[in-house]
Amino acid sequence: RKVREPKEENTNLGPAVREGEHVFGVAHIFASFNDTFIHVTDLSGRETMVRITGGMKVKADRDESSPYAAMLAAQDVAQRCKELGITALHIKLRATGGNKTKTPGPGAQ
Repeated sequence: RKVREPKEENTNLGPAVREGEHVFGVAHIFASFNDTFIHVTDLSGRETMVRITGGMKVKADRDESSPYAAMLAAQDVAQRCKELGITALHIKLRATGGNKTKTPGPGAQ
């Protein structure tokens, strides 16, 4: 029986970076009252580098939006960004909108 080996994706962040220069990414953080999403893209927003939610880090549904789950997700994002060579991030924080409150959820505290 043949076993498939997972393929490792090679992500290219553009030309070679000189010493002392930063490679930027954009961290889109959406903090709702039910979950916290952290989505890192390149500067154009076209290429997804990392996407992790608070629900991926905790087992209980009630803990998805907690600050602890957001902290665990942020640690995973930081580790993956270091592996990819991203050294600086622009942060875009978003909250629920519409006729609901405009304040972000507990994961953004």
